[in-house]
Amino acid sequence: MGKTIISLILLLVSAVAAFAANGGELKDTAPERYTVVEGDTLWSISGRYLKEPWRWPELWKMNQEQIRNPHRIYPGDVLVLHRSPPHAAQLQLLSLPTVKLSPKVRAEPRDARAVPTISPSAIEPFLSKPLVVGPNELDSAARIVATEENRVAIGAGSVAYAQGITRDKGEIWQIFRRGDALVDPDTKETLGFEAVYLGEARVRDYGGTVATIEITKSTQEIYQDDRLLPAPKELPNFAYVPHAPQKNIKGRIVSAYGSLQETGPPAIVALSKGSHDGLEVGHVLAIYRSQSSFRYAQRTQPLFGRSGPSGSNAPRTYYGERILPRDGPVYSRAEPLEESDVAKLPDERYGLVMVFRTFDRAAFGLVMQASRPVSVLDIVTNP
Repeated sequence: MGKTIISLILLLVSAVAAFAANGGELKDTAPERYTVVEGDTLWSISGRYLKEPWRWPELWKMNQEQIRNPHRIYPGDVLVLHRSPPHAAQLQLLSLPTVKLSPKVRAEPRDARAVPTISPSAIEPFLSKPLVVGPNELDSAARIVATEENRVAIGAGSVAYAQGITRDKGEIWQIFRRGDALVDPDTKETLGFEAVYLGEARVRDYGGTVATIEITKSTQEIYQDDRLLPAPKELPNFAYVPHAPQKNIKGRIVSAYGSLQETGPPAIVALSKGSHDGLEVGHVLAIYRSQSSFRYAQRTQPLFGRSGPSGSNAPRTYYGERILPRDGPVYSRAEPLEESDVAKLPDERYGLVMVFRTFDRAAFGLVMQASRPVSVLDIVTNP
């Protein structure tokens, strides 16, 4: 990972790149000069200059070809902001003078650790994992048939035994478990199933029909019958640019990683739209609180399967919160809240999510900003 060349998608043309920023886009506190340091990201640097950091490709006038073939910036580079009327600004990469040494000059390669768009640690575990699978896609994969000393749950450092592992697919394998279905709340269609990444294993002995493996990494407990897939040999690619979709997109957050109902930045969420709908890696979407879903749907649906004495799937009656005055009755019959009562309430924008991996009918994004908890069923659309 440390040797991975991470691209900062920052346009540098002849060491000078200009953008036209109106007064509402450039921050009043934008620094005149900034030195890039280790740990910076494109998003954090842009946040020093712009009120909406994701919009920097538009302000730098990047075209689609430049987005696909980005330039790089490195720790130690100095950015200089030049302000000029009317409401325009120019950001330059400061050119350092050439220093000649004697009696000889020794050239050293430049640090390959270019500044990434966002923190690689936030999404690296999710870039090469098949997070969305079909209902039977993992059935034919290698599986853990037994654990050492017949333990129920194992983790990093433990030994297990697996069938279906072959020498030609390598020594390192990733461990998965099929998770919940991803269902579009609007169409009720099943988009796929989340493949929960559990960790990695290294083959100790290929054996005959059963191989001995050692768990080298675990994100949660690993059980018998969990599945294994060979680890991809390609390194993760972080070279993408945040930008708005060119076509109208409107979907929902259908899942939050870890089976949570609410989450926040930086967290991984599954979206109900994918590449078939026009989503691509780098797209930034605004998150809106769906009042009808948040105030009504989530409060009337059973949490787990059937509910009530009769085991019915019917929605539960939802009563709105009400504070009675001091001289009000001690006992009063509350009126049930109907969906029509909240249908007219406007959706409220409160955050941003950036897509980092797409599938045909679903996508995964990283929550970049949120002023309130991000909830399942909230709306994602063009910013």
